[in-house]
Amino acid sequence: MNQPAELDIQEPAFIAQSKLKQPRVLAIANQKGGVGKTTTTVNLATAMAATHKKVLIIDLDPQGNASTGLGIERSARQLTTYDLLLGETGLLDAIKPTIVPGLSIVPSSVDLSGAELELIDLAEREYRLAKAIRNAGQGYDYVLIDCPPALGLLTLNALCAADAVLVPLQCEYYALEGLSHLVRTIERVKRAFNSDLEIQGVVLTMYDRRNNLSDMVAADVREHFGDKVYRTVIPRNVRVSEAPSHGKPVLVYDWRCAGSQAYIHLASEMLRRERKATA
Repeated sequence: MNQPAELDIQEPAFIAQSKLKQPRVLAIANQKGGVGKTTTTVNLATAMAATHKKVLIIDLDPQGNASTGLGIERSARQLTTYDLLLGETGLLDAIKPTIVPGLSIVPSSVDLSGAELELIDLAEREYRLAKAIRNAGQGYDYVLIDCPPALGLLTLNALCAADAVLVPLQCEYYALEGLSHLVRTIERVKRAFNSDLEIQGVVLTMYDRRNNLSDMVAADVREHFGDKVYRTVIPRNVRVSEAPSHGKPVLVYDWRCAGSQAYIHLASEMLRRERKATA
């Protein structure tokens, strides 16, 4: 994504219009692919729904993996985030229920890959998603946005709509370098587009306790980001990898496995953090 120009941009009037309780909006973002964004989005949302929170996932990745992982067939995706961003449908019309009680999704399709070019000439292009959520998201406690692995206009829409960013971070050698780049981007977006944006937390994914590198990366990340890093880590787990092929979150596919238990603990830790942040 080109660095947002540091302009004196006024927030659109729609942001202050609604008097109804708005959901807490979290963008799940990292510009690197394969770090567990979608897996974290789907399973964290499932665990939150199990605590009787009403949760909506917005699948903003053209690959549509969050939609597939929740069993939404491509033939059933008549209205998607593409239609939502282009203003061709409203949020409520695009929402689909999932197999998880209390969890819904706005699915994605490959059409979304062309949305960035189509958005360029539209008014308030950075705020299209924010406006859709503000106008019709009041029935949800949380909205989780699964971002694509790039810092383009789609991710910018997510960051402008979000209250905070949750960053999944793979325990690998270049993790800190990528995270530092993302943090700089978030700061630029905060200055230019969304003054309330903050980093909600960093969650370490694909942790392998047999690998010394995982421990080294975890220690480095905690040293740099302190309490922003969750105590819960998500381990490498075969059942987590298998679950999407069955169209299920791993918590539904095998709730006893180590991956499921980790996401349950992560949801508990996150909700405690959220209660403090919104108190």
